[in-house]
Amino acid sequence: MTDSEGEVVRIEEVVKDFRPGFGLRRKRVLHGISFSVQRGEIFGFVGPNGAGKTTTLKLLMGLIRATSGKASILGHDVGESAFRREIGFLPENAYFYDFLTGREILDFYARLSGVPSARRKERVGTLLDWVGLSHAADMRIRTYSKGMAQRVGIAQALVHDPSVVFLDEPMSGLDPIGRKEIRDLILRLRAEGKTVFMNTHILSDVEMVCDRVAIIVEGRIRYEGRIEDFLAEGDGRCDLVLSGVAPEAIQELEEHHGAELRGHGDRVELSVKEKDVSQVLRRVLGQGADVLSVTPHRVSLESIFMDAVREDEEAGK
Repeated sequence: MTDSEGEVVRIEEVVKDFRPGFGLRRKRVLHGISFSVQRGEIFGFVGPNGAGKTTTLKLLMGLIRATSGKASILGHDVGESAFRREIGFLPENAYFYDFLTGREILDFYARLSGVPSARRKERVGTLLDWVGLSHAADMRIRTYSKGMAQRVGIAQALVHDPSVVFLDEPMSGLDPIGRKEIRDLILRLRAEGKTVFMNTHILSDVEMVCDRVAIIVEGRIRYEGRIEDFLAEGDGRCDLVLSGVAPEAIQELEEHHGAELRGHGDRVELSVKEKDVSQVLRRVLGQGADVLSVTPHRVSLESIFMDAVREDEEAGK
């Protein structure tokens, strides 16, 4: 855990049991999970379906109670209510009155959230622009696509200008352009000093926008850390894509630098030790070769995620 003064969300040894039906044994969904979210960061909470992501988010929103353990937001127990004016929430399957327009539904939520009448019109217009719905502001929601409805959901989570925003699968139903726009919006929220907690299974989006991530598998936290920390890890090698390299030069690189050849013909790909890259480049450039790319080996979030899932599957055998 990091400095508690900067913590916005804190979960300590939280256990959650459900009873599937009358007379049936309780099923444990969360097995004593612990993690924290720091002020002003984008936190990605990822895991396979059924891992406990939405259960954790419902617990933080006060929609369900933990069997044991503690959970707090902004220093308040999640069972309290007064602090919730600082919270914005997008549920996984948001429902809206489909006979209202996008502008009307946001005005409705602004009223519910206590946004002053003098600010409502401007705030609603700003949010419609942020989520790319200005052109459809006066269309009824029943005519919206799934992606458009998702954008309305994100806008309603922000309508009262909360300091902490919880998003459950915010990219669901969005096309690539829509995902790019929502990623930019999430980054904009961080730039304004807001804290974003994002449940998702789209790992590429997590790598692009999140500062830290926690991976949950079968109700247990398998990994928690900064994105930059694990992206910096690798096996100490780089891939070089070259053209115009003489065969004898390739043989020399293999003998003196342990280069691994993975290509043929005029265009070849070599894997060399990262510490030898500068020397290898000087050698091949001096011999008239062209360097097409240099790519260091890096660990991806996907590889860490898959390792965590496999470890859990093997432990369950």
